[in-house]
Parts: sequence; structure tokens; C-alpha cells
Amino acid sequence: MKLFKIINSRVFLITALIAIQFFWVMFFLVKLTSYRAWINAAFTILSILIVLFIIGKDENDSYKIGWIILIMLLPLFGGLFYLFLGNKRPSKGMRIKLNKEHNKVIELINTDESVIDQIGKLDKRASGTFKYLQERSSCPVYKNTETTYYPLGELMYKDILPELSKAQHFIFLEYFIVEEGIMWNGILEILTKKAAEGVDVRIIFDDIGSLFVLPGNFARKMEKRGIKCMAFNKYRPILSLAMNNRDHRKIMVIDGHTAFNGGINLADEYINKKKRYGHWKDTGIRLKGDAAWSFTLMFLEMWNAFTKDQDTLEDFKPPIQCSEDVKNDGFVQPFSDSPLDDESIGENTYIELLAQAKSYVYIFTPYLIIDSEMKSALCMAAKRGVDVRIVTPGIPDKKIIYRLTRSNYAPLLKNGVKIYEYTPGFIHAKSYVCDDEFAVIGTINMDYRSLYLHFECGTFMYRTHCIMSLKKDSLETIAKSRQINLCDCRQGFFGRLFDSVLRVFSPIF
Repeated sequence: MKLFKIINSRVFLITALIAIQFFWVMFFLVKLTSYRAWINAAFTILSILIVLFIIGKDENDSYKIGWIILIMLLPLFGGLFYLFLGNKRPSKGMRIKLNKEHNKVIELINTDESVIDQIGKLDKRASGTFKYLQERSSCPVYKNTETTYYPLGELMYKDILPELSKAQHFIFLEYFIVEEGIMWNGILEILTKKAAEGVDVRIIFDDIGSLFVLPGNFARKMEKRGIKCMAFNKYRPILSLAMNNRDHRKIMVIDGHTAFNGGINLADEYINKKKRYGHWKDTGIRLKGDAAWSFTLMFLEMWNAFTKDQDTLEDFKPPIQCSEDVKNDGFVQPFSDSPLDDESIGENTYIELLAQAKSYVYIFTPYLIIDSEMKSALCMAAKRGVDVRIVTPGIPDKKIIYRLTRSNYAPLLKNGVKIYEYTPGFIHAKSYVCDDEFAVIGTINMDYRSLYLHFECGTFMYRTHCIMSLKKDSLETIAKSRQINLCDCRQGFFGRLFDSVLRVFSPIF
């Protein structure tokens, strides 16, 4: 019975289909290339043409180098692999749907240029950063927003439940991972109750992110409870070989005036109710006031693009008096990062903070798989005398990724960047804090997939009170972590060679 259940599971079926498809393609290629010498020549010419095509593309250099080396190593199959796997851009259908909804959002956004002007009087460089995000991400900067920082997932979860219970109009959830367990069950109980009361409850979950933790009929189970549900970018192994452009965002919006953001998914390890890799360290933020509206629009843009609903967006904007009751707390700018716009907004924001830092930058990231631009920004800041500190996991979730992360330590350490590994366990947080004035808390990892391929979001802040809470947490976390030295990075010849191979091919995979 147990064996039948495994065989009948969605994960098993998808894995089997992928394996069958892969071996069928390989068998076909081997047979084809051994049949005629001129076919081998045709494949070689194809690979050369594709290399020239890659060189001419306006893409990240690390990504291009990885593919060029792979094609050189496999001249017969490399070009075909690129045709199957090399397209990192969203499908045409996805682009059309999302661009259509994004244009509706742009029409609705009312930017208050006086807020940018106020920031400019405090710091001209900072106003330029906010203006960049406003123009490139279509997300304004707000005042009239209270911010609350959460150094752990369990602390944010404790505040999520009462906020959900207060909902009167709508609850929107958009997460990369939703897993049945203590955390989800506590949320689901409230969502079910609210749906029965007539509250509009909607969930978006990423199909790949939740593939191994949710049953195939999850959406139908939610619909029976009166909860609308959508699996983002369903993975169909017969039609797709690559698992790109995932929805890695974590958004919870309640009635348009309260929003939660950060690295925290809806699964038990994020609140330390399940031990996987020691203590799970994550961070989050709550926004109350005007800035929550941007997260509402982010959710509705994604929802309306892939469902039959065509909401009137203005209907979800909270009454003006909600924001008037909120105490002003600095400047807050939620922003999204999309693979549709060919703009690395998340990476550019990180680099900009490093470029304008005067005293310090403290960074939490679970993965440190960076390109040359990010490496140069980190090293240059350290060379200018900025105290640059990065905290990565002490216990990895993926050993090969951990090896790849550690392979980037040495060049950073040599240039004065300080690196720490979180001794108690795994750090999943994605946050920057700079000079007691700037902070970013969100979903954007320092790896190729987050920076270039996935749908991401974050909250950029200037002179909000929770920035000091993040700084305090950063220093306390560093105190619990082990500082890495160059002697910890020594590898033999073959170790260095293996690390070099990992770095070359990391943007591809």
C-alpha cells in the first residue's frame, strides 16, 4: 500500500517523466550522431553559431561564459543543450499576460514627487536610489507607514495570526513554499473562518517550491474551504526541461493596510517547530499604512495575469483614514524584481548600498554565489574602509551549494570583507543594513537565480526605526557566528579545480 502511494504520487510521476524524456533525447542524439558523419559536422556548426549568438546577447557575462565552456566541452550536444535549456527568459505567453496587468498597475500608481524631494534634502544620493526603484520597479516611496522588524520567523508568526483574525475585506498570500504542518494549520484555521465570513481569501504558491510538500489536490482542497488558490507556473515535464522563473516572493496582505514581507515561507522549519539544519534563522518585516498598497498591487498583478478574475484594482485600496491613523516612520519603498524587464533591480539595489556606504554594511544571505559585478562592489566598499560583514549558514541545506558559497570566500577575504558562518544552524534571511540609515529586507538571495531568474520582492527603507533593530540583530547574530579566515579556505590543487568548475557552471544551473 505504501509502495503504491509512492508510485502514485505527483513527485514520483514527474520524476519518472523527466527521466524518460532525458534518456529518450540522449538515445536519439547518440543514434543520430553515429549514423552519418555529416550530421556530426552539422551539430558542430550549430554549436559554433550558438556560441557566436551567446557572445552577442545582452546577458550576464558569467552566464555566457558558463554556456560557452559547456559547448566547447560538448561540441556535438552543447548547442542542442542550449536550445533546450539556455533560454532563461519567461515564455512569450507569460510575458504578454504579466505585461498587460503591469500596465494596469502603472496607470493606477500615484507617485508623490514631494516625498523624493524630502529625501533629497536629507541625502541627494539616497533620493536617486529611491527614484531608480520608483522608475524601474513602478513602486513609489511612501511615508505614513509603521515598520516592525522580526529577527525570527516564530516572532513574526506570533503577530501574523492576530492580524489575519482582524481581516474584514481581503487576505492575499503569495509564497514560494507552503507546507502542511503547525504553521500552516494555524493560518489555515483562520483563513477558513474568514472565508466563511465573506472575506476574500486568495493564495498563490509556487508549483516547484511546494512540489515536495503539498499534495497534488491542494488547490481543490482550498477551494472547498472557500479559499481561492493558484499554483504559479505549473511544471509540466513533457513540455518543459527547465524550471526557471519561479515565484520566490513572500507576501501577505490584509485589507490593503497591513503587509508582511521577508524570507519566511509558510513551513514549520521557518518557525523552528521542525529541526532540519539546526536553528533556522530568518527575518521579516510588517508594514502598516500606505506602503502596504504596493504589495497589494504586486499580488493582484500576478493573480489577474493567470486567473479569469479581472479585478478593479481600486476596490482593494484601503480608506484614506487608515493611513492617517498611522504614525510616520521614515521612508518605505516596497519593490519587485522580475525577469521580464531585463533589469537586475535586486542586485543593483544591493550594489548601490555598497557604493554609498560610509561606515558599515551588514549582510545576511543563505547563499553567496555572486557574479563579478557584485564581487567588485563588495571588495571596493571594503577597500574604502567600509566595515562589510556577511553572515552565511553554519549548517548548509544543500552541500554542493554550500561548497560553491565557500568557494567565493577567499577573494572577498583578501580584500577586507569579513565573513561569518552562523554556528547554531541555517540562516535563510536576506537582508542588508547600512550606516544606521538604510536597510533592505526581502526575498532576494545573493545567487544567480534570485538576482536574474525569479520573481522577487523586498522592502527598501530609509531612516525607519526598525533599521536599528536590524542592526542590533545583525551584531547579536555575528556574535553567535564563527568568523572565517583565509586559512579556512585553503584547498589542494584538485579542490581549487573543483571549486573553479562549480563557479563557472553555477549561473547555468
